Amino acid sequence: QVQLVESGGGSVQAGGSLRLSCAASGVTYSDYCMAWFRQVPGKEREVVASIYVLSGSTFYADSVKDRFTISQDNAKNTVYLQMTSLTTEDTAKYYCSFKFFGCGTSTNDYRYWGQGTQVTVSS
Repeated sequence: QVQLVESGGGSVQAGGSLRLSCAASGVTYSDYCMAWFRQVPGKEREVVASIYVLSGSTFYADSVKDRFTISQDNAKNTVYLQMTSLTTEDTAKYYCSFKFFGCGTSTNDYRYWGQGTQVTVSS
């Protein structure tokens, strides 16, 4: 059973930066993808970024391209999301997710989820 532990959320002023971390345990295969989603109350959870750990291939939502960077530390089964130039539109609860065998962009693609970490950006 894969378990995910997120950290790094918090409050920041617009224009600031935050780094989220997600550590996975119980990983039994090296072919997997980790992704970050975010959700605001009343809206659907949306993909932010993903990384396919075998190749390092990444995906970013248009809204975060050139501002967010997803990276991995394979030795620690940990993924990071470096967020820069944050705006109030980035305020959301951010969730780490995990799936074996390739990536996806839908919540339905991912079987394992973290508890979420709140990111609040003030103007």
